[in-house]
Amino acid sequence: MRLTTIILSSIVIAVFSLTTAFKTTDTGSWTFLGDKNVGFGVDHDVIHFGNWKDDVRQIKLKITEGPLKMYRMNIHFDNGSVQEVTLRNRFAQGSESRVIDLDGGLRHLNKIEFWYETKGFLRGKARVAVWGRN
Repeated sequence: MRLTTIILSSIVIAVFSLTTAFKTTDTGSWTFLGDKNVGFGVDHDVIHFGNWKDDVRQIKLKITEGPLKMYRMNIHFDNGSVQEVTLRNRFAQGSESRVIDLDGGLRHLNKIEFWYETKGFLRGKARVAVWGRN
């Protein structure tokens, strides 16, 4: 009976190892797109992307240098369309947003507007970085 348990355990471990070894969840690497240092008392800011050439399907935000309470953001595309994203999330320093899928698949970003609050936080400053993946 002990030999049977060892053999079954070995088979389960081998199957688990093989299924996780060949499973790919990452469809591409994350690329830094732009950032903005936001300060105390300001509740709206914009990150412009200018002549940035690559298109992305997904974005996420990384918050560093201080906490931030994010309410919403508008993602502006080069064709003039806008995707509104409601976040209503309090980000701790060093945290990330959820992965945000862009409407229409692969898109070229023009700018991102975001509404936030740093009031009540000790330093009153944070850095918002936008990362994209295609």
